[in-house]
Amino acid sequence: MTPDSPSSSRPPAIGRRTVLGAAAAAPVLAGLPSVASAAPAARRRKPRRLKGGGDLGPNVIVFDPSTPGIQARLDEVFARQESAQFGTGRYQLLFKPGTYNGLNAQIGFYTSISGLGLSPDDTTINGDVTVDAGWFGGNATQNFWRSAENLALVPANGTNRWAVAQAAPFRRMHVRGGIDLAPSGYGWASGGYIADSRIDGTVGPYSQQQWYTRDSSVGGWTNAVWNMVFSGVEGAPAQSFPDPPYTTLDRTPRSREKPFLYLDGDQYRVFLPALRTDARGVTWGNGTPRGTSLPLNRFYVAKPGDSAATLNQALDQGLDLLLTPGIYHVDRPVRVNRPGTVVLGLGYATLIPDHGVTALKVADVDGVRLAAFLIDAGPVDSPVLLEVGPKGASRNHSTDPITVQDVFIRIGGAGPGRATTSMVINARHTIVDHTWVWRADHGEGVGWETNRCDYGVVVNGHDVLATGLFVEHFNKYDVQWNGERGRTIFFQNEKAYDAPDQAAIQNGPLKGYAAYKVGDHVTTHEGWGMGSYCYYNVNPGIVQHHGFAAPDCPGVRFHDLLVVSLSGNGQYECVINDTGAPTSGTDTVPSTVVSYP
Repeated sequence: MTPDSPSSSRPPAIGRRTVLGAAAAAPVLAGLPSVASAAPAARRRKPRRLKGGGDLGPNVIVFDPSTPGIQARLDEVFARQESAQFGTGRYQLLFKPGTYNGLNAQIGFYTSISGLGLSPDDTTINGDVTVDAGWFGGNATQNFWRSAENLALVPANGTNRWAVAQAAPFRRMHVRGGIDLAPSGYGWASGGYIADSRIDGTVGPYSQQQWYTRDSSVGGWTNAVWNMVFSGVEGAPAQSFPDPPYTTLDRTPRSREKPFLYLDGDQYRVFLPALRTDARGVTWGNGTPRGTSLPLNRFYVAKPGDSAATLNQALDQGLDLLLTPGIYHVDRPVRVNRPGTVVLGLGYATLIPDHGVTALKVADVDGVRLAAFLIDAGPVDSPVLLEVGPKGASRNHSTDPITVQDVFIRIGGAGPGRATTSMVINARHTIVDHTWVWRADHGEGVGWETNRCDYGVVVNGHDVLATGLFVEHFNKYDVQWNGERGRTIFFQNEKAYDAPDQAAIQNGPLKGYAAYKVGDHVTTHEGWGMGSYCYYNVNPGIVQHHGFAAPDCPGVRFHDLLVVSLSGNGQYECVINDTGAPTSGTDTVPSTVVSYP
């Protein structure tokens, strides 16, 4: 085109949108500083870079063998926590490697006791780590939220007592003697979970209703009440369900032990155990366990009062999270987006979502490890409290799965709490290893509509494995499993106590929602050692059609199922689908199905 061309001298077309946009922008631009002068202000607004490492805060109490007054300090913490079922205190007791003599560490609510060696045998207590039920008249069914880990015990009288209920793991322990799982008066007990532990003597469950033991070694096991399940346990009783009710798998299909804090010299590190396939026995029996470790300076050491924005900034910087004991209010989701991220709690660190947000979300990435914290629903309904993988997650994580271990969820009890669904697992190959997801049946803020939560655990991802699944009291399905090739080893459930009438639980033509529902489209699923109990104490006339519901096809299989009516407060018509004898009367006798279909 030549300079004399008419087109070259024509002014460019200017549209109405351009004129209006320029006019609107002019006064705004006029009031802004130049780019050069704006840059320093922008830099000033940038949040400071967070540092990893640092001290563990006032509620982490560290002992070494020379520490004076250890017993008095243990007693002081126990006095605060013995009956503080819905209190705000949180404590982590850490013992440096060495030998400690003449101790009895009584463990109350929201208290964790751990050794700081790489092996349990690095830290020996000649004495006991005790849970009993004196605070509750000898009834251990509410001994929740406490833990013991990574210690060797030489019990004073040869037998340690660990009389716990749900959310009270006994991990990576070596008991050079026996262990009793019932309170001293042999009152009621409803636990429980042992993993990666060696009990040289005999385990005495006595009154324990149910228990799951994984990848451990025991010298003997005295009895069973309703549902004792073992996978990968050396010395476990032989398979014999329902008389006695032992369900025994020789190996655990896949397992990866929980991360734990330890000392390397005088430096804290976090050990990340390796994934095992067809696991059996402890990980630490032959020297250094398999896995990797991270220095503490790779972790943002969070303290109560840290905001979700701060936690997310740390994660965005590439730091992992160590949540020290206390309560954390989050006004937006904590977002875990980086593969291999570790979120590890100490002393039952607790996340409370404000304004109905999801407390924590995990992206569809490899190798994330969530461990040892509590999510407590807030008063505004959260659609989901914990989301593992976004909706539609489809990546293959078979070689490096996401693990969710000792992550507990509560709706109500400590105060008003509401949600629609507690935990959603969308990511494939996730391992859920020991969780208690609980809609409270007692405490503050409790009622059929007051702490409503329709669904406990919803699994949409394929190839998910649950080992030690405790889910109770939800308004509709306690577990709804929609993914293919899911597996559950041990399930414990109570249906919601507080349903006002039959109409409140009606599920279309069915009387009640199953405790464990496998989606109608699923073609492959398997479960072992699973029990559902009803205690409709508000209206004992309520009838529940079944505890378990699943498609009737060859690839969907169940082993060793039971339902129980507790003292006749409600009844079941069947165990699974339309199979299994009804419960009846007030004698609390289980109805069982050994194999389905």
